[in-house]
Amino acid sequence: MTGFLLRKTAYDLWDNMFRIVLVNLGFIVLLVIPAYLPELLGRKLFNSDVIVVVVRAAGILCCSVYLSTAAFSIKTISDYGSFGFGDFFCNLKQAWPAGLVAGLLFFGCLSVALIAIPFYMSMDSPVGLLLAALIFWALIFAVLSFQFFFAVRARLDTKLLKVFKKCILLFVDNPGMAIFSLLHNTAMLIVSLLLAFLFPGPAGILLYLDEALRLRIMKYDWLEVNPDANRRKIPWDELLMEEREKTGTRTLKNFIFPWKD
Repeated sequence: MTGFLLRKTAYDLWDNMFRIVLVNLGFIVLLVIPAYLPELLGRKLFNSDVIVVVVRAAGILCCSVYLSTAAFSIKTISDYGSFGFGDFFCNLKQAWPAGLVAGLLFFGCLSVALIAIPFYMSMDSPVGLLLAALIFWALIFAVLSFQFFFAVRARLDTKLLKVFKKCILLFVDNPGMAIFSLLHNTAMLIVSLLLAFLFPGPAGILLYLDEALRLRIMKYDWLEVNPDANRRKIPWDELLMEEREKTGTRTLKNFIFPWKD
């Protein structure tokens, strides 16, 4: 299943490179708000640290809403479709609440990481060390679980409390996939740095996460029909038969030069 997931993600990224790059370009433009605008407005114009914090927070929330909207649009690529930019702006209406919540979640985790952990570590006692370790592992749990937040919201549920619950259940039931996904996405970020985040970038990561979630839904649909089956022995070859036919296979030549087929 993992091999097919990586192959389909690579094909979909390549086939939709123009859309992926444009989505990433929009994210890069928005990233200017938290990255550069606070210094310009807060320090040079108003000389206020409060304005710096407010503008930076607003910028991060805008980026989060943008990623939530992008997840709705990119979902259509996983389903062998495509999207236009009219669809992208239409998705904003249903995506913005999840984006704001994800931004607030990011602020919460970042505050805990930068304030709570150093505070308990500075206590220089076994109790402080224990509390710092507990918070650290809680943050790792949150990162592994909520990396699927946008994909779950776009594909599964509209109620945010249920989205949180499904993200946690997804990690608890599939820890290997969650850890692999985090490592995979970290590698994609490193590659994206070399390409100025234009490709594969945030859009590529959202695509991979949606592809992974989509395949896991097939597993749960099969288990719902076969409740007595062994959960550790999922017949992926059978489940992915139609998917493999739709996706096909490519040589390196027709992967790079499809018009020569």
